[in-house]
Amino acid sequence: MYAGAITRNPDAIAAMFTEDGVLDAPLVPDGHPLHRRLVGRDAIRTGTSVYHQQPTYPGTMNLERSAYVLHDTSDPDVFIAEIDVAFDEADGRQTTMSLVQIFRLRDGQIAMLRDYFAELPSAADGHSS
Repeated sequence: MYAGAITRNPDAIAAMFTEDGVLDAPLVPDGHPLHRRLVGRDAIRTGTSVYHQQPTYPGTMNLERSAYVLHDTSDPDVFIAEIDVAFDEADGRQTTMSLVQIFRLRDGQIAMLRDYFAELPSAADGHSS
């Protein structure tokens, strides 16, 4: 979460993956700046760099209200993270982006990350959760 959402550092993100690691984002729509599937550290670095060049969500991330839950599985190299990233809007509203990530590790690095997320609506849309 720190490397991605907070620092938006593609080098730090790519370094967490194995050389042949896969970042899979099956819910992103066609034409989204983050491709649905990135294979290999170089592709992950390039793909997340392009994605992070997009304007950031206009709300301010609220770390105190943000939360996550980790779930173990029967496979010690697989775990699931439920993440709620909370934002404070300029007009006082509070918005939350919820996502689920499934991690498969190999030798302490991410071999496969399935990232199930949907972009937040823009602040002009007037939506919040």
